Amino acid sequence: MASLIHRSEDAVLPPLSQAVGYVVVVGLGLAFALGMIAVTQILKRTVGEDNSKIETFMVADRKVNTGLVASAVVSSWLWSTALLSTVMVGYSYGISGPFWYGAGCAPMIVWRVAHLSFVFLAVINNLFNTCNMILGASSAISSLTGIHIMASTFLLPVGVVIYTLVGGIKATFLTDYTHTAIILILCCYLTTKTIVSSEIGSISNLYDMVTAAQNKHQIDGNFKGSLLTMTSEQGIIFAIILLVSNFGAVIMDTGYFVKAFAASPSAVLPGYVIGGVSYFGIPWALGTVMGTAALALESSPSFPTYPRAMTSSEVTNGLALPYAAIAVAGKGGAVAVLLMTFMAVTSTLSAQIIAVSSIIAFDGYRTYWNNKASNDEIILWSRIGVIIFGAFSAGFTAILHYAGVDMGWTLYMIGVVTCPGIIPLIGTIIWNRQSKFAAIASAYLGMATGLAVWLSTAYRFYGEVSVASTGGALPCMYGTVASALSPLLYTVIITFIWPENFDWNQLREESLNGTIAADEARTTAQHDGDAAEPAGGTEKPKHYQRSKAYALFWAAATFFGIWVLWPLPMYAANYVFSRTFFTAWVVVSLIWLWVTFIVISVYPVWDGRRQIRQVLAGLIRRRGER
Repeated sequence: MASLIHRSEDAVLPPLSQAVGYVVVVGLGLAFALGMIAVTQILKRTVGEDNSKIETFMVADRKVNTGLVASAVVSSWLWSTALLSTVMVGYSYGISGPFWYGAGCAPMIVWRVAHLSFVFLAVINNLFNTCNMILGASSAISSLTGIHIMASTFLLPVGVVIYTLVGGIKATFLTDYTHTAIILILCCYLTTKTIVSSEIGSISNLYDMVTAAQNKHQIDGNFKGSLLTMTSEQGIIFAIILLVSNFGAVIMDTGYFVKAFAASPSAVLPGYVIGGVSYFGIPWALGTVMGTAALALESSPSFPTYPRAMTSSEVTNGLALPYAAIAVAGKGGAVAVLLMTFMAVTSTLSAQIIAVSSIIAFDGYRTYWNNKASNDEIILWSRIGVIIFGAFSAGFTAILHYAGVDMGWTLYMIGVVTCPGIIPLIGTIIWNRQSKFAAIASAYLGMATGLAVWLSTAYRFYGEVSVASTGGALPCMYGTVASALSPLLYTVIITFIWPENFDWNQLREESLNGTIAADEARTTAQHDGDAAEPAGGTEKPKHYQRSKAYALFWAAATFFGIWVLWPLPMYAANYVFSRTFFTAWVVVSLIWLWVTFIVISVYPVWDGRRQIRQVLAGLIRRRGER
């Protein structure tokens, strides 16, 4: 592979040409946009899905099946930064990093639980999530192809905006499935290629090479400084940051709610459970294999930075994954990472854009400007929202880049700004005494507390407040936890001083322009179709109770299984992996990855076979009529 690596002194020159970068970023983006436009037209002509209706544009008539829901859930969480960051933490902390990355993302997918304030908090959440994705993706694409980082920053959203503008949420589901299937194929390829490559050869050889690299990578806080242990202080700090910040990212991300609303009632719970459990294997396997491969091959001539080690800037910009891929697969590895990054950032970006467009159209225009807005007016403002957010997020990402912010910084600090609304929002759902003032004030006080703790601890630990110090693990952990938990204290105190007693029956009097009756009829019809579920009002509470118990079981099982019972005893064990244990660890992660590929790629096709037959029959019928 050495002949494919080009170096200029300490600089690593891109293995791919700028033309390749523009073909992927612009050409492939527009190709997907045109493809989704064509699919949208086909669905309209064959099965009557008309995206000129707000019900179809925003929630896909609430007919999305379990398979597509599961793939969309995985796609929503499979950020470009997830692929890059899981390898980054594998390189930085050893084998604990990728496990904690998967464990810190899966549970909150399964756990689904005044207005202007929460609109603001939701938009802030979506904005920072989007910037985090674009920062990581644009940096990786620039390093692989040499195109200017600002070109990729502003061009990445273009294709996404176009197909979301035309196809709405259904286009998002379909591209989620397509992109996620491609990403999983490439993940399976890269992990397999890495293990069997001539540079490594087997999992046992990978173990030996990581052990040999240990002298150059003593990790502070790891048991014996080892890369091959779950006893890692930095790893557990990262785990806490990720767990808490991801609860904020999910609960405050309207994209998850929009996708839940778009699913058929019977598909929501199984879709989110399947998606959450399946997701875990992706960062675990990819981060473990590619992160350890980067450590093992860094001193090899095939590694792009040879003979030097990666700089801290390269690590925090997520370049461990592309460098490792190039080392084992040359230009093929570079292309694989380029495609993975592009697919991940565009699919998750579409979810963020449709989420914010719904806020602009429903929570902004219809609520405060025109509460009698027609279907056409809401559609118009939804599309305006798509364009506004796509342009603004790219511009804000550019500002962050020139301020010296990279993917690693946003990955660690994002919880400080996404978590303050968690407890106040939950309180509005489960606590009728929480007052409106308490919900609003506690969220803002929580954000102020989190920011103050974050900045003060950065100064305390590093002696300055800078981009470098505020991106440190400890300041970010303290700031995130303070931002998430302090609103509990604030809302309890304020509520007891100025309590309210909300009457839940008021919700029965609310109307959503006649859609409630239609939704109830549709829900009842779908449940009536299940022979094991008799129709009738008396059966609905039983169905909801079963669904609630099902959701709580899987939420608890996922959290305690993946985050508590499995890793925490290993953290306490002070155990360095043996060759046999490491081999088993990698094999299990790869099996989980391949099962995820089968579930997410094959099951949606089987689950949607009826609609596929309807579409094909409609196309044949229309062709025969000509």
